[in-house]
Amino acid sequence: MQFGNPRAFLLFWILPALLLFYSLLFRERRSALEAFLGKTLSGRLLVGVSPLKRRLKAILIALSILFTIFALAEPKWGFEIREIKRRGADMVVALDVSKSMLAEDVKPNRLSRAKLEIENLFGELAGDRVALVPFAGSSFIQCPLTVDYATLKLFLDDVNVTSIPRGGTDIGGAIHKAIEAFEAGGEGGRVILLVTDGEDHGKALEGPLKEAKEKGITIYPIGIGRPEGAPIPSPEAEGKTAYVRNREGGVVLSKLDPKLLEQIAFATGGKGGVIGSGDFSLEDLYTHEIAKLDKAERETQQKKEYHHRFQWPLSIAIALLFFEGILSERK
Repeated sequence: MQFGNPRAFLLFWILPALLLFYSLLFRERRSALEAFLGKTLSGRLLVGVSPLKRRLKAILIALSILFTIFALAEPKWGFEIREIKRRGADMVVALDVSKSMLAEDVKPNRLSRAKLEIENLFGELAGDRVALVPFAGSSFIQCPLTVDYATLKLFLDDVNVTSIPRGGTDIGGAIHKAIEAFEAGGEGGRVILLVTDGEDHGKALEGPLKEAKEKGITIYPIGIGRPEGAPIPSPEAEGKTAYVRNREGGVVLSKLDPKLLEQIAFATGGKGGVIGSGDFSLEDLYTHEIAKLDKAERETQQKKEYHHRFQWPLSIAIALLFFEGILSERK
């Protein structure tokens, strides 16, 4: 036997409280009658009342509550084996982890906000396989395609600006590495979710975009940051924070490049958006775009499904209440 809601058993405290209430009630009633009528007269007036039936009615109410609590706990017994088929698309999340992602024009900073949005996206998935590819001046497959979103979240939490020692932002290289993460000949829709601040320091973007289009892979470029730009924090000694400067001593501003994102989206027929703009989220993108792609059957699992049996204790509780209602206190 299993229980779907074992927390309902916490309501058992009601039973001793109810029995104590009835005990005090009976005692108080008897004391009040004896004080008003006297012991002899009260006994003669109540000769037709059965104390045993009064106690039985109280016990019936207590038992009804007991079986109601048991029903609330959702007891299950007896089961059948069911086959559950998983269907979904393949998605590679390519996440920019360059130092410019530390800019704070999106709170708390670009990278933290991007990771939060991606984590929220995982909560919408059901059967889709996802891989994680962090990139900066180079890229690597940190987590291959999987439906284990809990493990994927652990990999995502571990990503930071020190994950890749090579500086810069090579978007073309990230797209090429993301393409490698897809299995050859895979069925169903294939998507690259490219999350970046849009500053590309690489020179080979046309080739990877052409390769993605030829292989039927749709790229959804997701920008984060603002076009006007923001300085990049650089920690100094004693916990102080300065900003990255160029050779002339000026503060470097990291700017979102919307035109580059539009170019990437147009090349493969994808759609883009900007995180932090207030009118865009990855959950909406998944619901309205990615979830509508062709789904491939990933795996078939056998699941043991128990039958709900809460009807039995609930029926007993109702029957006890009915019997208590028609039971007279007369002898």
